[in-house]
Amino acid sequence: MFNDLFTTESSWEFLKATPLPVAVYGTGNGADRVFEEFERLGITVSAVIASDGFVRSRTFHGFTVKSVSQLEDEIGDFAVALCFASPLPDVIYSIKKLSDRHRVVMPSVPVFGDNIFNKEFLKSNLQAIEKAYSKLSDEQSKRVFESIIRFQITGDLNYCFDCETPKDEAFEILDLGENESFLDLGAYRGDTVEEFLKRTKSFEKIVAVEPDKRTFKKLQTNCESIKNCTLLNNAVWSCDCTLEFDGNKGRGAAAREGKEEISAVCVDGIFEKYGKFTYLNIDIEGAESEMLKGAQNALKRKPKICMAAYHRSEDIFELINKINAINPEYRIYLRHHRHISFWDTNIYCI
Repeated sequence: MFNDLFTTESSWEFLKATPLPVAVYGTGNGADRVFEEFERLGITVSAVIASDGFVRSRTFHGFTVKSVSQLEDEIGDFAVALCFASPLPDVIYSIKKLSDRHRVVMPSVPVFGDNIFNKEFLKSNLQAIEKAYSKLSDEQSKRVFESIIRFQITGDLNYCFDCETPKDEAFEILDLGENESFLDLGAYRGDTVEEFLKRTKSFEKIVAVEPDKRTFKKLQTNCESIKNCTLLNNAVWSCDCTLEFDGNKGRGAAAREGKEEISAVCVDGIFEKYGKFTYLNIDIEGAESEMLKGAQNALKRKPKICMAAYHRSEDIFELINKINAINPEYRIYLRHHRHISFWDTNIYCI
């Protein structure tokens, strides 16, 4: 069903072939990755732009950062390589308006890992991609899956916009009831704990795991009044071990070589120590696949799951296949919530 993408112009092919000047929109880690791929592919950059409030007086990759309006005044038309993600309505609105004036594509680079989701990647993983598609439980899930695959090849944000649904609809799938027990992996400052409390009338227990030390202190502050809530300052991995960990990244804190050491725990070990859980929220910055190796026994008990599916290029299909292999009884759903790029795309299992 994806064979036509091999003859469809990709975002990279468009940016290499266009006669228009190419402007990179964004100055963060995503833009760094795009610049690396541009160099490999021989794509020429003419300018770097940022939103008006983020321009300031600075340079990025040797370019003076300009506002969109400034570049429009200077050269008129240009192609935009969008290199940042955002869920903010005003940002999404401004990008849609920009698309009315210029061709905007978003080259797909992963948050973590080295694999770029290009045609070569699609070809080498086509069988696994089609298998994951076949495991999805409803038509909306299949629509999201197909849209995200097509977005990653073409860079066309309309694929993301056209398949988004609200979080409320996803929680209808999860159908959280009374006396749920919640394991929150990647709890950040407690926003997902707060969301859980809003969705349940009562609960048995909460265990929230957050690796970053500074973020963990904020989690402690935000959860100090919650009864039956245990907080763990750990990373999550396939086994109980010690990892090299890069903090100072906010939500992007993750295991990386050459950084500080932190103790990691596995999900099966948490179940053994704290008892079973009925609901797992999993957003652990690219460690989801590794985590599943240490959650074999836990998932056989079939807790409800919400899992991020966008950190690595392979997550969108690999995580679905791994969950199905561990417990084929799961009904697996995929939903994309409003976000520039396909961030906030989650796997829901019941």
